[in-house]
Amino acid sequence: MLITLTCYAPNAAEMGFLLGKHPASVFERDFSAGKVWAFYPEVADDHLTIACLTEIDPVGLVRGPAANALLEQYVNDRPYVASSLTSVALKTAFATAMSGRSQSHPERVNEKVRWEVTLPAVACDGGENLIRRLFTPLGYTVTATRLPLDAHFPAWGEADLYTVRLEGMQTVQDMFTHLYLLLPVLDNTKHYYVDNDETEKLIAHGGTWLAAHPERELIARRYLRYKRPLITSALTRLAEVEDEAASEIEEPAEAEEPAEASDKPETPEAAAPAPVSRRKEKEPGLHEQRLQAVMAAIREVGARSLADLGCGEGRLLALALKEPALTRILGIDVSSQALALARRRLRLERLPDAQRGRIQIEQGSLLYRDRRLEGFDVAALVEVIEHLDTPRLGAMERIIFEHARPRRVVITTPNREYNVHWEPVGNERLRHQDHRFEWTRAECQAWAGRVAASYHYRFSHQELGPAEPEIGAPSQLVIFDRLDAAPKEVSA
Repeated sequence: MLITLTCYAPNAAEMGFLLGKHPASVFERDFSAGKVWAFYPEVADDHLTIACLTEIDPVGLVRGPAANALLEQYVNDRPYVASSLTSVALKTAFATAMSGRSQSHPERVNEKVRWEVTLPAVACDGGENLIRRLFTPLGYTVTATRLPLDAHFPAWGEADLYTVRLEGMQTVQDMFTHLYLLLPVLDNTKHYYVDNDETEKLIAHGGTWLAAHPERELIARRYLRYKRPLITSALTRLAEVEDEAASEIEEPAEAEEPAEASDKPETPEAAAPAPVSRRKEKEPGLHEQRLQAVMAAIREVGARSLADLGCGEGRLLALALKEPALTRILGIDVSSQALALARRRLRLERLPDAQRGRIQIEQGSLLYRDRRLEGFDVAALVEVIEHLDTPRLGAMERIIFEHARPRRVVITTPNREYNVHWEPVGNERLRHQDHRFEWTRAECQAWAGRVAASYHYRFSHQELGPAEPEIGAPSQLVIFDRLDAAPKEVSA
């Protein structure tokens, strides 16, 4: 299996320092499944090509320590396709590149250059669509051509093999870690035992790019061979990485803020000599602003009970547990995976009995009547309704406003008008691939007015985040109050 990787950059030969390979030499090393070579077919001032040649020992795979039940025959496709074995070969040959360090040229470590990666035969049971779903969100242009089972006998049909070409602006480290983690995901198999060490590799090499990837759950499932405890652990840790990144996809560029509002925390060494009073605190992320606005709406009515409908990974539940006034808390979600992450986030098994008795986390749907949802002071749907198909909104409305009938319903949803702020989204696309719709402010208020009139509620509409005169704020908050249960004044 021969992979070629070409980068286009000024003084391209310097990239050899980041790759850890001298252009005049050939790297050769044995690894667990065979042997790998790395060499430079072409080096010029403005580009260079490095090739990775892998020779797999099929007999050794069956007989040796790497043997497993997936490779029962000496004749198999492993020597001829890019797979998990190729990932091990890449790590063997390019460990320096994957580390993201360079003593001689540290200034080029974070430099994005144009890469063209050619993979002659990639094993992918998920088809071209899966290849695109994995690499396109990372900034690659993907060209994939499906290969026949036998070029001489086209009537035999096509194989689950693809010639793949990737083009994109990437750092050296990112490009190699993308290949290292995603080739086994495409192949959906591994030639070695998968345990906690694989979770550590996923987190260590995925970092923030994997935490922000829209297919991170799919990647974790396939990379970890569908082992539920490992998947849950990995997704929980990736969620924590995403928290630290402050949901960058939904926040306006910091360049639009005054220079003194830097999003990086100041260190004592970097702090300017200006008075502390002139330094602006970092604004909370948009999702944090949503959660705080929802919690304020809960406190406003003196609520004693809360149903978080579509609770996801449990971020609102974690804030609710800190409110002593809330003595009954319910988290409902249709995804068992999300609920597992919520339980992990809240450390339910470690909570004191008194705390544990306040909260329940259950699987359920907002499209079917459920008596567990009845009798709550407040129901919250934080970034939930846009994930429902529009023909099913009516069922959700009846379940919540007609049958459950909480005193107050708090809903947040994106404002589509604000999408022009994000270049990858713009006017035409939605913010998330699972969104079925996104409303403008007028559309949201029209829907809220109809629901309020139909089910004997009143509503108010607010904007969340930095607002602009023409397009409003990035998110919108709608509060419904049942007309036979007006909000109570809460004394300070």
